Amino acid sequence: QVQLVESGGGLVQAGGSLRLSCAGSGRTLSMYAMGWFRQAPGKEREFVAGISWSDISTYYADSVKGRFTISRDNARNTVYLQMNSLKPEDTAVYYCNAKPSLSTLATMTGPWGQGTQVTVSS
Repeated sequence: QVQLVESGGGLVQAGGSLRLSCAGSGRTLSMYAMGWFRQAPGKEREFVAGISWSDISTYYADSVKGRFTISRDNARNTVYLQMNSLKPEDTAVYYCNAKPSLSTLATMTGPWGQGTQVTVSS
């Protein structure tokens, strides 16, 4: 099974940018549909962005569309989430996930890594 480690979170002011990384080990991430999810305090985990294993399709939650971009670097076995124009409501722990397909990603089942904290101040 693939192991995933998220990094790149931090504290940023509203309007700023961050790039999150999801490094894979054990298996090549190019075989998987990849997704980013987030969970804010007291809220359910929610889908943020997904990319098909073929890189043909990308999907975004309406709340981040036009601001976030998911991409992958197969040579580094890493998936990224570029986050621009950040808002305080983007504050959450961000997690990545790898599944055989985008439809399986939508089930939001684990396993989950430790995530990376993103805090956006107003």
